[in-house]
Amino acid sequence: MSTATTSTRSAPTRRRRKDDTKLALMFIAPATVGLLVFLVWPLLTGIYYSFTEYTTLTPPQWVGLANYQELLADPTFWTALRVTLVYVAINIAVQTAVALVIAVLMQRLTQSTILRSLVLAPYLVSNVVAAIVFLWILDTQLGIFNIFLQWIGFDPVAFWASETWVIPTIALVNVWRHMGYTALLLFAGLQSIPSNLYEAARTDGAGEITMFRRITIPLLRPILALVLIMTIIGSFQVFDTVSVTTQGGPADASRVLQMYIYQNAFAEYEFGYASALSVALLVILMIVTFTQYWMSNAGKSDLD
Repeated sequence: MSTATTSTRSAPTRRRRKDDTKLALMFIAPATVGLLVFLVWPLLTGIYYSFTEYTTLTPPQWVGLANYQELLADPTFWTALRVTLVYVAINIAVQTAVALVIAVLMQRLTQSTILRSLVLAPYLVSNVVAAIVFLWILDTQLGIFNIFLQWIGFDPVAFWASETWVIPTIALVNVWRHMGYTALLLFAGLQSIPSNLYEAARTDGAGEITMFRRITIPLLRPILALVLIMTIIGSFQVFDTVSVTTQGGPADASRVLQMYIYQNAFAEYEFGYASALSVALLVILMIVTFTQYWMSNAGKSDLD
């Protein structure tokens, strides 16, 4: 009797589990297909093309490591890499610092939903629109910012035409657009820090700066590491702002890696070499990401 009852109960359970598996596969199928079609396949295809000589007029011809040998001897590649690293350093430093200050102020002074919406508003503007707006604002002749500089007695600054100013200008444009989003990520991390730690520190006479150094930064480390990794990856892929404003000029002073890849692929139709450049960028991003993750101990939290 007991055996029969067990068999009767286990059969519907097996059917239910089988039905759940089918349902789960149906739910993940669209995402899986999208991942394979739009990420895995282009990645594998790009890696293959990086070992070929390929233009739109001729089929791919296997050349082995020739593209990578050319890349290592290409001075323009190394210039583009240096320009990209300068941009990444400026963007990461300024954006993280400003976003952290905004996040702390939102946590300590106000948690208004309206304020959060205002902080996020620049992120809702597309990169192209933001670049066009700042291209007008910072124009040497007609830009309102340079008109203001002349009004207070300074000479106009060629933000987009100066080799010295062009990369900091592009970096600050993207800082303006992304700092609100980054601040909200950090704000979410701050919400996970127990308030009683601040109350205990305040009782012991600690000031805001001391609490920020001794409590906020250590306990925010996992979220801060995540934000830094995301920001670094996004910074290495900068393209829209450069394409709209400078096209890599003046004198290659703003030709970042993504711009160089685009020019090789769609201006010179050297898809094989452009693929090799893309693979090189992927390797650089992987090295930087894993190094950042390891150095920041992103998987550990002082709250544990």
